[in-house]
Amino acid sequence: MRSATIYYKDAVAGVLTETDDGEYTFEYDGSYIQNYPTQMITVTMPVTTRRYVENRLFPFFEGLIPEGWLLEIASKNWKINANDRMGLLLACCQNCIGAVSVQPISQEND
Repeated sequence: MRSATIYYKDAVAGVLTETDDGEYTFEYDGSYIQNYPTQMITVTMPVTTRRYVENRLFPFFEGLIPEGWLLEIASKNWKINANDRMGLLLACCQNCIGAVSVQPISQEND
């Protein structure tokens, strides 16, 4: 299982998780819901207490991953398969252009 804290500007918006079964979930943080009830990270994922679940990486997060020559450089430098979308998101999207950033959650204590 791999997870990341998703930030909107400086606020923790929620947690994105890839399960061992290859399922993806995103859940908004309770404090974010309370403080920013109308500030969704994308129009396809309005702020809600319900958990979003998909069989593939959500299109919004997929769109944060580099493409073309930049993807090739990232894939080679970090030795990440170009098909490992969660791995690329965790490696490449910590300092994205725009308001959203992705910070990997360490799995050391699991």
